[in-house]
Amino acid sequence: MLSPKHKRLLSQSLPIAIIWLITGWVFLWTEQSIIGHQENTPDSAISLTPQVFWFATFSVACIGVLVGFIEYRFINTLFKPYRFVIKLLGKFVFYVFFMEIIVFVTFIIAASIEQSISIFSNEVWEKYLIFFNSITHTTTLIQLAFSMLLSLFYVEVSEHLGHSVLTNFITGRYHHPKTETRLFMFSDMKSSTQIAETLGHDLYFQFLKSYYNDLSDAILRHKGEVYQYVGNEIVLTWPSTTNGFVQLSLDCFYAMKTDLKQRQAHYIKHYGVFPDFKAAIHLGEVSTGEIGALKKDIFFTGDVLNTAARLQSECHTYGVDLLVSKAVIDRVSTSMYQCESLGLVQLKGKTQVVELFSVH
Repeated sequence: MLSPKHKRLLSQSLPIAIIWLITGWVFLWTEQSIIGHQENTPDSAISLTPQVFWFATFSVACIGVLVGFIEYRFINTLFKPYRFVIKLLGKFVFYVFFMEIIVFVTFIIAASIEQSISIFSNEVWEKYLIFFNSITHTTTLIQLAFSMLLSLFYVEVSEHLGHSVLTNFITGRYHHPKTETRLFMFSDMKSSTQIAETLGHDLYFQFLKSYYNDLSDAILRHKGEVYQYVGNEIVLTWPSTTNGFVQLSLDCFYAMKTDLKQRQAHYIKHYGVFPDFKAAIHLGEVSTGEIGALKKDIFFTGDVLNTAARLQSECHTYGVDLLVSKAVIDRVSTSMYQCESLGLVQLKGKTQVVELFSVH
């Protein structure tokens, strides 16, 4: 059973595999159209037999998954401090050397399949030497470089928009507005104004980056989606189609608290202060769709968001870190938590009263 973190890694890698597969087929078709019949195949190229075609298809898809895994698991973290252009070029140089190794391995195997001989045969290695010193080698690297640039561009766009948002844009899931049930968690850093004044805007920016990064693992583990970063506030959402989504949101809140606590010494050492947060959880129907004229975004609208925001502001009034609505309590097993009703409350700007619960 894959963990949520590994499922996310797989879902991020699969689009890259598809990019490699499609571009590979296009290049293969183009090359064969130019060459024509099999007897016209240059000595430096592999003849396209059915076995070679399926091997090439499988190999390209595997390379795409491998590139995605390496990118999201290692390389993206390594180049994270750099701006977009430097990051793109740096990764590209790394992958050029990586691709040369891939070309070497796959060509040797393909030549072995084509001639039905061992990969250690002299004929296979002689064919590789011919290939290495030919224009075919150069065009192959150009093809791979194009696939790589397309993949890296996808990764960068995905990172800036969010993987789920980009996927929804590509699939057109919310091109026409849809009504769906979603849960929202509005979390807000405590004493943020005082911390910002103490640190100054430059150091406070680094402080916020650390804060967001340290909360991300808990969000991933509990299948949350980041809807918005608003200053020091994070708005998370779970669709009702996610199994156990209400329980996941509660577990996510406490996991975020635990992860931050484990980093307390780091914050005290580097910033002299430790961040804490309060949150509110509410669920209900929203209209979801693409919106924006100059910049497209996936947008949620509905009373549930206004109510969740108002609930979060009541945390200070009741002196608690987590407030949830009765709609949430009704859909979760409370055996793991102590829930205390705070009664019916008239929220600011609302005409209807809402029953609030504190959760410990």
